[in-house]
Amino acid sequence: MPQFSRHSRRGRLVIAIGLSASLLGTSACTRIRTHQGYQVDKLLVDSVQPGIDNRASVEGTLGRPSFVSQFGEQDWYYVSRTMRALAFSNPKPVEQTVLRVRFDPAGNVTAVDRMGMEQIARISPSGDKTPTLGRHRSLFDEIFGNIGAVGAGGMGGAGAGSNTGGPNGS
Repeated sequence: MPQFSRHSRRGRLVIAIGLSASLLGTSACTRIRTHQGYQVDKLLVDSVQPGIDNRASVEGTLGRPSFVSQFGEQDWYYVSRTMRALAFSNPKPVEQTVLRVRFDPAGNVTAVDRMGMEQIARISPSGDKTPTLGRHRSLFDEIFGNIGAVGAGGMGGAGAGSNTGGPNGS
């Protein structure tokens, strides 16, 4: 009888370790869902009315915007995005809402626009370098490229024929 209880403790320990390992192994493959930005409350968003609300009432209702338009404070943007990733893969947007509140110069709401996933830009980088316009110069060209150009005629230096207003010119 003591043999049976010892095997059963050992068996339980092996089963517990096996279950722990399988639970740990499967947890690495779960989907991770994150939310970024503004928490959209449909009731609050619907309460903002063009012609009735102004900047102060919108800020009181929706809070400070995610960002303000670059050219004047005519538009306020509230951005909300839900992302999903599997383990260590690149996250992908699942849902996005961009709420744009437009104001007139007096600060009154003129329109409230909602945009979604159609605003997401797809960018496909090629390789690890960004193509640029201009010359392709090596490190040595960058370091030694100006040797001989300093003081050359027509380059702004004090070489022969420069018109600096000295004793010979005027």
